[in-house]
Amino acid sequence: MSPDAPRPITYDPPHDPLQVVHQDAHILVLSKSSGLLTVPGKPATHADCLESRARTEFPTATIVHRLDMDTSGILVMAMTPYAHRHLGLQFEKRQTEKTYTARVWGDMTEDGGTVVAPIITDWPNRPKQVIDFEKGRSAETRWQVIEREAGVTRVELFPHTGRSHQLRVHMLSLGHPILGDNIYAPDDAFNAADRLQLHSTSLTLHHPDGGKRITFSDPCPF
Repeated sequence: MSPDAPRPITYDPPHDPLQVVHQDAHILVLSKSSGLLTVPGKPATHADCLESRARTEFPTATIVHRLDMDTSGILVMAMTPYAHRHLGLQFEKRQTEKTYTARVWGDMTEDGGTVVAPIITDWPNRPKQVIDFEKGRSAETRWQVIEREAGVTRVELFPHTGRSHQLRVHMLSLGHPILGDNIYAPDDAFNAADRLQLHSTSLTLHHPDGGKRITFSDPCPF
């Protein structure tokens, strides 16, 4: 195995009941648990996921966007084909606003800033992503310190783009990997938490029925 390869991953999803934040005729807003895939993986053992669990109770619900397996928090699904198109365009045109909370390794000296660094898949070590200023896809994350602990900093993250592993890669690029990150954190930061310390705390979007701007929130569990 390459020294840059991520740690081996064993899929053992939590058995928490489906956590519904909001549901109406157009959208289904859920709180995803850490350790649960958003959509099924290729192996048969990866069939259990948020999508399949949601469709057991809400058969018409469809996935519009995703959260990493180990990331928890707010996720919206569409209840109708019209809502799916409406929401999909919002994500595509970056009309949604997402806020994440994370705990990162080390003491961040600045109070906030913005990372603008393009990202591309590290194919020999996928699903790992890397910053590549020549071939990467544009990626931008604004960050703000909200609390400093002993050797750990709690931050809010505001992604402008939605690249795979964007927040994890961008915080690593600042020298402050997210605690519990099995792909990007060195051993000390990885062992400092029992899960990835990254949570989707809020999502703002236009409701498909009428276009009203609405925010859904999910308190950070760590």
